[in-house]
Amino acid sequence: MLQPIFKKSVIIFGMVVSLFAVNSCSTEPDNDSTDGEVVVADDYYEFQDFDLSKYDIPAIISLPDETANIGASTKPEIIHVDNDIKWEINVGPNFQLLVEDYAALTDLIEVEKKDLANKKFFKVKYLIDEDDMILYERTLLVKGTDKASPAVGVEHKSYHVYCQKVIDGITYELKSREEGYEKEIIELMAKSMRSFKPSSVS
Repeated sequence: MLQPIFKKSVIIFGMVVSLFAVNSCSTEPDNDSTDGEVVVADDYYEFQDFDLSKYDIPAIISLPDETANIGASTKPEIIHVDNDIKWEINVGPNFQLLVEDYAALTDLIEVEKKDLANKKFFKVKYLIDEDDMILYERTLLVKGTDKASPAVGVEHKSYHVYCQKVIDGITYELKSREEGYEKEIIELMAKSMRSFKPSSVS
């Protein structure tokens, strides 16, 4: 009588161990999900504040310094024509942030997302989706997919960031270049965009 009970207990114990093992395996991180994560920390120890007031933007932005390991020069270069509404902020050869004055418009993020939704040859995955900033992974669709370009044969991923900030009633668009960057550069650029704030000089 004890033997069948013992066998039954062994079977139940084995099932519990098996379920625990399966459950443990399923909780391991999935490479695909962690690959898309971005880190936009709120510390700025590898950044330097830069006053844009003398370039007709009453704002301060924190930009990567030479310790950020992106080939950054010590002095940012601002390209701007007087009375124009566009600026180009370059920090070394690997960091180009574009700024544009959009006056009183405040729906830049919404318009940008609609534009991205209409891109036929790209798949867009949002990694940050906030009211004033989007950061996304853009994948060029390869041959064999329904919307792929005939010229495409290799999958290509790039990372992009787009932001709107209001300073003194003026909405500024801040964005990465059209071709995008590696994820590490975009993370630094997103930090710079988040730091964009009114300067003490109006």
